Amino acid sequence: MNLALFIVVLIVSLMVVRIGAIAFQLTGLEWSMAKFQALSCFTSTGFTTKEAELITGSAQRRRIASALMVLGHAGLVTMIATLVNSLRAQEVLEEHLSTPILPFHLPPYLVQLMNVFILVIAVYLIYRVFTNTRFAKKLTDLLRTRIVKRESFKPVSFEELLVATGGYGVSSVRIRDGHAVSGKSLCESGLRQGDINVLAVVRSDQTIPNPAPDTKILPGDELICFGKLENIRKEFA
Repeated sequence: MNLALFIVVLIVSLMVVRIGAIAFQLTGLEWSMAKFQALSCFTSTGFTTKEAELITGSAQRRRIASALMVLGHAGLVTMIATLVNSLRAQEVLEEHLSTPILPFHLPPYLVQLMNVFILVIAVYLIYRVFTNTRFAKKLTDLLRTRIVKRESFKPVSFEELLVATGGYGVSSVRIRDGHAVSGKSLCESGLRQGDINVLAVVRSDQTIPNPAPDTKILPGDELICFGKLENIRKEFA
């Protein structure tokens, strides 16, 4: 029973980390960074000063991080408790039964070895399943669709790629049809006045590096911007 509970908690923990990563991505984090931050929050390890700014600089991300930390601590305590009890499963069960569960009594060390063997096999199989590329993609797409449908998090049109000191960083912004800057030149957009510098414009398969001030911003363009991340979020959220 304890061994089964440990496996269930492990699977649920992996699902929670995946959901946390999707939630972070929907708020604008690049996918690989979103996965790392979700795992860091859930295990309370792995944070660096620069990457922490991506979380602390957004109220929505702080709520996601807080939930992951609380669930992570609860999951860790549960897994440790069930793991310890699973190593003496026969003794624990027989303490609550009037008759032994087996016609013979297994030596404690043999019970422990059997449980450890089952545990190692189960963890290995779970690891292989969750790291399988096709399964991971299908699971991620399914969870993302459910989250978006429930409107738990509003997807944004920007993706934060790199964070520097002082709250500055590089973001990739997708211009939606009807956005305030759509159809305007970089000079007319007012982005520079908002402390947002456009480093490049990606249009279909063409990249325009260091675009001139008269470069038009078209719907569907991807702008690689450097500036205050808070300003970029406000402008393109």
